[in-house]
Amino acid sequence: MESTTTPTAATVRVRASELQGRGWLNTGGAELDLEKLRGKIVILDFWTFCCINCLHVLDELRPLEQQYSDVLVTVGVHSPKFEHEADPVALAAAVERYDIAHPVLDDPELVTWQAYSARAWPTLVVVDPEGYIVAHLSGEGHAAGLATFIPELIAEHEAKGTLHRGSGPYVAPEPVARDLRFPGKVLPLAGGNFLVSDTGHHRLVEMGSDLAAVVRTIGTGAKGLADGPAEAAEFNEPHGLALLPGELAAEVGYDVVVADSVNHRLRGVTLADGRVRTIAGNGVQRLLEAGPARVDDDGAAASATHLGTAPLEVALSSPWDVAYSSALGAVVIAMAGTHQIFAFEPASGAVSIVAGNGLEGLLDGPADQAWFAQPSGVTEDAQGNIWVADSETSALRVLKFGPGGTTVETAIGEGLFDFGFRDGDAGQARLQHPLGVAVLPDGSVAVADTYNGAVRRYDPASKTVSTLARGLLEPSDVLLDESGEVPLLIVVEANRHQLIRLPLPKNALQVDEGAAQTQRPKTNVAPGELALKVNFSAPTGQKLDDRWGDPTQLKISSTPPELLVSGGGTSVGLSRTLVLSPDVPEGVLHLTARAAACDGPEDANGEIPDHAACHLYQQDWGIPVLLAADGATELALDLRGMD
Repeated sequence: MESTTTPTAATVRVRASELQGRGWLNTGGAELDLEKLRGKIVILDFWTFCCINCLHVLDELRPLEQQYSDVLVTVGVHSPKFEHEADPVALAAAVERYDIAHPVLDDPELVTWQAYSARAWPTLVVVDPEGYIVAHLSGEGHAAGLATFIPELIAEHEAKGTLHRGSGPYVAPEPVARDLRFPGKVLPLAGGNFLVSDTGHHRLVEMGSDLAAVVRTIGTGAKGLADGPAEAAEFNEPHGLALLPGELAAEVGYDVVVADSVNHRLRGVTLADGRVRTIAGNGVQRLLEAGPARVDDDGAAASATHLGTAPLEVALSSPWDVAYSSALGAVVIAMAGTHQIFAFEPASGAVSIVAGNGLEGLLDGPADQAWFAQPSGVTEDAQGNIWVADSETSALRVLKFGPGGTTVETAIGEGLFDFGFRDGDAGQARLQHPLGVAVLPDGSVAVADTYNGAVRRYDPASKTVSTLARGLLEPSDVLLDESGEVPLLIVVEANRHQLIRLPLPKNALQVDEGAAQTQRPKTNVAPGELALKVNFSAPTGQKLDDRWGDPTQLKISSTPPELLVSGGGTSVGLSRTLVLSPDVPEGVLHLTARAAACDGPEDANGEIPDHAACHLYQQDWGIPVLLAADGATELALDLRGMD
């Protein structure tokens, strides 16, 4: 078990490196540097806009930014994973889309990322008012720790006279009025109209058959959570929409299920009057478990496998899309935040995990052992299979239900860091962060290939990929429209804030702009033994939850598998000795670290009381390594490191 003690005053203090990049957003055109931020507590948030964990952190930081607005400055350092994210126009749209109210440094060449030795998205670095680094935090779930750490820094630097109160450097951009704002998903309705998740406006919009006329809105347009009539309801970045079968809708009293992503809930909408109700989710993001936060040997939080039939008590995490599954008799949910596929049975209220063990990556096989990475689109085909747009692996996956159980297969995709724009044989084809899927009349699958600005087609019969349309701005969903004489595609073009119809081309395009991998600095390591240590220091007022044994865990694998001679697999503890093969020149180490800690105070026996609120800290790393005789023999990573 790792020590939870705070370093002594003798610890060497490290100056924060200067902030360098291509330019700044949300500063009114001003350039920032650390000297201008001296006297403030600064949180550097290393993020990329594809990353669901990064989006969670944005929301975790908002209350702290508001509470400590006179002493705290958050600086988003945008360090892109995908090629598309290095586009400054796309970054500006993302900053607008996610209502980011702090300065953002555009760091497309990862200059500042490297200066701070960042290794994962998201990473937080806390800089004190004198310009020294005082904390490194990886992953999400750090809000509670920061809420105790920031007052400690305030008290220390007020006493020293080094804290300067006053407004920060954020300059809000001019607002833009639009009918739709970054729409997410679309659902056909009886009568020819369409229901659209108007994600950026935090509402639903019913559009006419022309995809332009606004028939009605459901929701006030204010970010929030409120049930009730259409004019009073509130959502927070709604995305997926699923229509229930008529008999089931009549039984449960609502017609449409909505994935209300930032509220971590499912909502039900009655189309007759637009009334909204909450049907699943307690609003607590699933990463932060209530009650014991023990980590099991299978890599899942103990409470994560006991979901039950009380849907309003279940914790969800960024449900991104929903679709009704006739095979399951339930609504399947692309649970982006936990990298899993869930199911919700409206009649019974049962919530269950259909596929995915919660680890991030691409691994096929039995559903309970499969890995996903931010699934963001789901649809059912005529055979009852569920097709999944698995965005962070740039993959198209499929769930198949059989007498032997549910299995997961990959149709297109290679791994977490592989992407591109390539048609042809599916084994060599590449996508770039797809978000939507639809089944076409011939049984092929259309994919909203979001970061390639395209709609792609996968043919299961020939196992080939082609391109149906390109030149789009971040298409987030695709729908087959069979309301006319010939079938058409409806595409939700999120960054043009519109829906468009496109013909199904008789001759699809064949595009080959190549395959790529996410380029990050490689770490030189020596073949043979590598001592790995993940630093974790529980926040003030928390204690590692050791009621069921060691509450920490490491899961380690590699690409290629031959890189790792020994030391792979899952076990407790945050340190391990790996043995790397001298015959593999380079590869990627895949690491997942978890730690469970609970709030105090301890009881009279020094134990954590049963009612204590507990927190699960987790981070996934993909560390590119080059093997060299003079390489490092130790590797240290920070889950929560305090300087």
